[in-house]
Amino acid sequence: MSAQTSPQATTAQKPAPYEDRTIEVAGLNLHYQDYGSAGKRPMLCVHGGAASGHWFDFVADDFSGEHHVMSIDQRGHGDSQWAASLDYTYERYAADLDEFATRLDLRDFVLIGHSMGGAVALTYAALHPGRLARLIIVDTSLHLPPERIAKLREVGTRPGRTDATREEFITRFRLRPADSNATPEVLRHLATCAVKEYPDGTWGHKFDRNVYAVRESVDGLPLWSKIKIPSLIVKGGRSPRITPEIFAEVQKRCPQAELAEVAGADHHVTLDNPAGFTRAVNAFLARHKA
Repeated sequence: MSAQTSPQATTAQKPAPYEDRTIEVAGLNLHYQDYGSAGKRPMLCVHGGAASGHWFDFVADDFSGEHHVMSIDQRGHGDSQWAASLDYTYERYAADLDEFATRLDLRDFVLIGHSMGGAVALTYAALHPGRLARLIIVDTSLHLPPERIAKLREVGTRPGRTDATREEFITRFRLRPADSNATPEVLRHLATCAVKEYPDGTWGHKFDRNVYAVRESVDGLPLWSKIKIPSLIVKGGRSPRITPEIFAEVQKRCPQAELAEVAGADHHVTLDNPAGFTRAVNAFLARHKA
């Protein structure tokens, strides 16, 4: 099944209010944002590489009417601890989600993963299926070619850019990939949440570059054969990552998988067209309400 949302609503919404929380998972302190509505069906959001849970700040409000929304900073990202062991495999990230869901006793929950977070969410759904009710994958490359893996590893071995002041970092902050129509207000919000002071007094990104340095090559398509719950793939209307051929391969393995295209969005779907994204997801969840 395929659906397309309208291209309207690219104007930034205000970020949803949240409470900062921390939980110990696999020996690391992981940060997550709790947007409220406790007692409703849980919804856990998982960001992409070099991002954070704040990528969902502009869509959380539209889900909170029916869901208890949370977004996690994965290990090595945001306000979560970095892994001294450099254990940044998809299976390790998925095991973190499993322990997180177990510790908070999340049941029949909705899992949303964007980009790398989509690969993590897919891995979790395939390997730890017991608690999950609905799976939503957002503009995720299901198989990165060797040249892309090599580029990520090369980037990860280089020192990251730092700036002399906090404001300089915020001013120079850019999304990667750069194609996006996110507003300056959205970019500034993300930048203020992404910056930290380093021991030498400079300011840089809350991201362990080793996440890229040890990036693995994983083919996500076979995992779809293990997915038995209602599932949705969301693609940015201007993003090339989910082609008709790729979605056809997913449906061969997971016939119940659906596709929604968010018009006016590139890869950063939740930032480019937040209202279009939430319409697509809420329509899917309404079709599969239980």
